[in-house]
Amino acid sequence: MTTVANSSKSEQAYAWIRSRISGHTFGPGYRLVLGSLAEELGMSVVPVREAIRRLEAEGLVTFERNVGARVTLVDESEYAHTMQTLGLVEGAATALSAPLLDSETLDAAEAVNERMTQMLEHLDAHAFTELNRQFHSLLFEPCPNPHLLDLVHRGWARLSGIRDSTFAYVPGRAQHSVEEHTQILELIRAGADPLEIELAARNHRLRTRDAFLDALHARSHHNSGDES
Repeated sequence: MTTVANSSKSEQAYAWIRSRISGHTFGPGYRLVLGSLAEELGMSVVPVREAIRRLEAEGLVTFERNVGARVTLVDESEYAHTMQTLGLVEGAATALSAPLLDSETLDAAEAVNERMTQMLEHLDAHAFTELNRQFHSLLFEPCPNPHLLDLVHRGWARLSGIRDSTFAYVPGRAQHSVEEHTQILELIRAGADPLEIELAARNHRLRTRDAFLDALHARSHHNSGDES
């Protein structure tokens, strides 16, 4: 009975902490103090510790010696390089997939994008990002080049630790993102030149990168100003 209760509380703690990381209430580097979190949640530290271990496994939390648990910091260089690489390989994979995408798959991608559009007014960064992943997966998974597809999967996996950060940091990017999705779908449906499709998919990824980095720099500059 106790194990079941702890499991339930651990799930509650996990959802609560994760939502605050996703919404950037707990930003990169935020220290997660077990006792304080447990007190705020009205539970013991045991389920909170379990929740944080789960978040660590997902890459959202890291442990530092003599410090404890912190929300994972965004490695700006790693993020920029990963997004640049992903833009190249995902753009190519999407272009190679285009001739193989039937109307049913394109309709499914359009339906996902419509769900994303409906979320714009009250953005849930985590749910929006998951739908974004589904949208792009529909377009690049049929890629006939297994090596290229493997590189795309690796790129997405590398981004998993900060998968909620972009749209939480830059909510306005979500609107542009769904508009660019529509453009990519229109190009594929029209049988556009593969290079045009590739560039549209690549630039879509790079614009997301640039928007995130601009916001990161702006926030860093603002915080520096607050401290001075």
